[in-house]
Parts: sequence; C-alpha cells; structure tokens
Amino acid sequence: MPAQLHALCFDANDPRRLARFWAGVLDWETTDDPSDGVALLPRDDTGFRIRFLATQEPKAGPNQMHFDLTSTSLENQQQTVARALGLGGRHIDVGQRPEEGHVVLADPEGNEFCVIEPGNNFLADCGFIGALSSDGSQEVGYFWSEALGWPLVWDQDQETAIRSPHGGPKITWGGPPVRPKTGKNRLHFDLVPPVDGDQDAEVDRLVSLGATRIDIGQGEASWVVMADPDGNEFCVAPGR
Repeated sequence: MPAQLHALCFDANDPRRLARFWAGVLDWETTDDPSDGVALLPRDDTGFRIRFLATQEPKAGPNQMHFDLTSTSLENQQQTVARALGLGGRHIDVGQRPEEGHVVLADPEGNEFCVIEPGNNFLADCGFIGALSSDGSQEVGYFWSEALGWPLVWDQDQETAIRSPHGGPKITWGGPPVRPKTGKNRLHFDLVPPVDGDQDAEVDRLVSLGATRIDIGQGEASWVVMADPDGNEFCVAPGR
C-alpha cells in the first residue's frame, strides 16, 4: 500500500497566529502539535491536517503551492474574502487579469491563496478547499500519483492533477515553465507509511519512484526528509 498524506505543513514565523487565521477561514479545529507547534484538524473530507511549524526564516518569493478555495455563489465568495480580510489577510496582485473571476489574497505571513468564483467545473464536488494548486512539472504529478496512490484526474498539455479515491481536494501542477527553486519551500507534505509498512521500506519505495533523501539540517530527527523530482521537500514519518 502507498503512503498516506498526513499533513500539509506551513513554515511560520508565528505559528499560533497563522493557525488562528486559517482556523477562522476554514472553520477547522485547533490542536497542539507534537512538534511544539500547532495543527488544524479538518471538519470535512479533506483527509489531512494542517501543521504550522516555527521558523525564523522570512518568506521569500511566491510559494510553490497555494490553496484554491471554492464558492457556491458570488455572495459566498464575497463572504469568504471578507472573512479572510477580517482575520488579517490582504489582497495581492500576482498578475491576475481584471476579467478573471477569482480573488487573490495572502494570509498574515504573505502565503498566497485564491478564492475561486462559483461555477468552476474543475473543482466541483472537491469541498471548500478545492485544490492545492502547485507549480510543477508533469513528471512530479506522475510521481505524487504513484507515491500516494491517488489516480490522475487530469493529464493534458503537461498539466496534471490527482485526487484521493476518498474525495477531498485535488492536487494540481501547472506544467512548464516551472519557476527555478531558490530555497526551502514554505509549504511541504508530511507522509506516514502504510499501516503494515515501515519507514525504511517506504523511503526505498519513494526513491524507486524518483525521490531523493536530502539534508536540511534536521540532525537526528525521526522523520526522513526527502525531495520529489522537482526538488520539493517532504517528510516521511516513522512507521506506525
């Protein structure tokens, strides 16, 4: 069996403040995290938690991955935008055109996200978090499909998307051109091995799919830090 996507992790200068923002936007529950950070637990079928981990590093440049939040109506879209602004978010310009219906915002630490207009067929039935929209190659979409055991639900013009068989958000990759990587990503995935597997076996399997083990100064941590074929960091937990 493949690994399970346990969490999406944010590096945060103020983890609790950022967690309060996203808890308010998503209406998710807050809980203490074993890493001395804070985590959010979904109230829907999203299937993974969100962890906020302390870092001293400032955000530099656009993130490799961002949320696309869905709307059921124009009024609902406006309500989501107003709620995010009231919690400390702000409007940003990433080159979106005036005729585009989505609203681009940033959270209090500058992490980008979009509030998508109603009637978006691609994100229909995906829930409030419609997608984790990512900058990445077709190869990396294929990698994550195999790594998580999530089928490809889009594969055209080098753009790819996968989705859990159990539902929830899609993960999408926009294809070339892929922005050059200039440092550690602000967001990364935490994986856990399958119930009947162990960490070493899962790491070996991911290496066979194209991942590499990397050193980001983690020392003797129990998590194994890896990079996908595009160089995006992710972690594999010890076996359960």
